[in-house]
Amino acid sequence: MSVNCSLWQENNLSVKRFAFAKFSEVPGECFLLFTLILLMFLVSLTGNALIALAIFTSPALHTPMYFFLANLSLLEIGYTCSVIPKMLQSLVSESRGISREGCATQMFFFSFFGITECFLLAAMAFDRCTAICSPLHYAARMSRGVCAHLAMVSWGMGCIVGLGQTNFIFSLDFCGSCEIDHFFCDLPPLLALACGDTSQNEAAVFVVAVLCISSPFLLIISSYVRILIAVLMMPSPEGRHKALSTCSSHLLVVTLFYGSASITYLRPKASHSPGMDKFLALFYTAVTSMLNPIIYSLRNKEVKAALRRTLGLRKVLSRNR
Repeated sequence: MSVNCSLWQENNLSVKRFAFAKFSEVPGECFLLFTLILLMFLVSLTGNALIALAIFTSPALHTPMYFFLANLSLLEIGYTCSVIPKMLQSLVSESRGISREGCATQMFFFSFFGITECFLLAAMAFDRCTAICSPLHYAARMSRGVCAHLAMVSWGMGCIVGLGQTNFIFSLDFCGSCEIDHFFCDLPPLLALACGDTSQNEAAVFVVAVLCISSPFLLIISSYVRILIAVLMMPSPEGRHKALSTCSSHLLVVTLFYGSASITYLRPKASHSPGMDKFLALFYTAVTSMLNPIIYSLRNKEVKAALRRTLGLRKVLSRNR
């Protein structure tokens, strides 16, 4: 069903309200997608909330590595909440519209959390690199103050880039179609609705994506090169295995997040297709956020033990009530 955009335009020029494209005209497919995405959303919220709670309530986990992991879990909660609820509404309701202000707000928070995750994953890689390559200086180099500053820089960069990108996109006029061929307000589909020649805008978005995705990724790669060199120089197999096991969860999360984000934002415009863009966006907004707590809880004995203590404490408190 097409949307009558003339009702949502001011003076038949600038669009004041958008509508998301339908996932499918088949009601059964929409219901199936709604069920799967809702399940992933609930698993993501529950898993990330439990990990953050377990870290905050377990003194044994008050270390730099778990401080960053708690930040990542809180970030994932915000990341999914900025996109998934509106997507679920669009799947089961004919009300697929969103105001220009609402679209700008959604874009800001999505960019904010996404860019923050790029820099936070780089900070986590630096932490692992320092722990393995300079164990004697680790406590001094990764003090509470240093960790707090790294986290603040990550969140600050996300806020600055999110505000800049949102202001940059919504300073444009949108005319013609008001239907966003996507399930949330992302940069490429909105640029496609802008009036006139947007080549310079697309180039600017690409440059920001390169700086904010590639730069942290290069820091991560350089950290893991140093880690690999240090591990290969370790004399004992047990030491090598222990060092690599502390990095495996982070490396898997980096691969999932950066792989899908790079394919989405760094590939040439000619190779973009709405179907592939939607699939990739669903992957890094719902699937990756759901997998992160599973990866960290299944592959980390300390997190599993803290989760058991947290869940056990909650059961005891509920019985006492």
